[in-house]
Amino acid sequence: MSGRPRIAVTGRIPDEGLAVLRDAGEVTAWDSLDVPTVEQVHDMVSGADAAVTLLTTRVDDAFLDAAGPQLKVVANVAVGYNNIDVAACARRGVVATNTPGVLTDATADIAMALILMATRRLSEGERVIRRETPWQWGMFYMLGTGIQGAQLGIVGMGEIGTALARRAKAFGMTVAYSNRREAPPEVERELDARRLSMDELLATSDVVSLNCPYSEATHHLIGAAELAAMKPTAFLVNTARGPIVDEAALVVALRNGTIAGAGLDVFEHEPAVNPGLLECDNAVLVPHLGSATNETRGAMARLAARNAVSVLTGSAPPTPIPVPAG
Repeated sequence: MSGRPRIAVTGRIPDEGLAVLRDAGEVTAWDSLDVPTVEQVHDMVSGADAAVTLLTTRVDDAFLDAAGPQLKVVANVAVGYNNIDVAACARRGVVATNTPGVLTDATADIAMALILMATRRLSEGERVIRRETPWQWGMFYMLGTGIQGAQLGIVGMGEIGTALARRAKAFGMTVAYSNRREAPPEVERELDARRLSMDELLATSDVVSLNCPYSEATHHLIGAAELAAMKPTAFLVNTARGPIVDEAALVVALRNGTIAGAGLDVFEHEPAVNPGLLECDNAVLVPHLGSATNETRGAMARLAARNAVSVLTGSAPPTPIPVPAG
């Protein structure tokens, strides 16, 4: 035994993150693009001092039991942490961390792309070309909806929501938001953003974008009643977490014309997708690509590695996850 801390990495991450970890300890890293089984994860983390996890890794009491009492830190390579039982970690003295900030622009880009794809029917148009469906330019062929002067309603005005608002304003949209707290005054002035109640935001927005964290409180935040409250010409975009939307209700709303369309980067039971969504031409569907740029994934891996190493060396991690009260 070398005496160096043992670090388990439960999913494949960029080399720049692994390099930071290898300088600090003995690293066991999952080296496949396939997602490891629960049993494989538990075997990897057994005896580890630090675990670097992906959002596909469930960190619960069973995980912590498998790791053992020497585990000091769980460093999640994601900004969301609904895969981690933070309270269970805290009870055992295990620090949990995430990677906020570094994926803000990449995720906001995807949200803006989904807005454009859904409103301008770009996925439908691409399918016409790829399927070699006969088509001809016409005055009324595949008309979409312009977004200039349209209201973007942002649910969750955090870093990503604010970054999306800046992009939307550049495209000529107006900005409204619903949030537990008011945005900083300078942000409201910069974006000319109005804080609305959730009910008013749903009723008045032309595009509703979900940018809030996932929790018990936001599970199925958007269901049949909320979709019915939206304009029939409105679009729903979700780049946050899939279970924030009741997918079955969304399928019904898209089929019935309750709303005009949707753009989804995340899904309620991903990687599975509700078969009804696949049948909806007015749904733009992409496979959780919010942070999927080389630059962003590298920055996420480096930050997660720094979090893990900080705890192992007795320092405060850069981005700890707050421990829930009680």
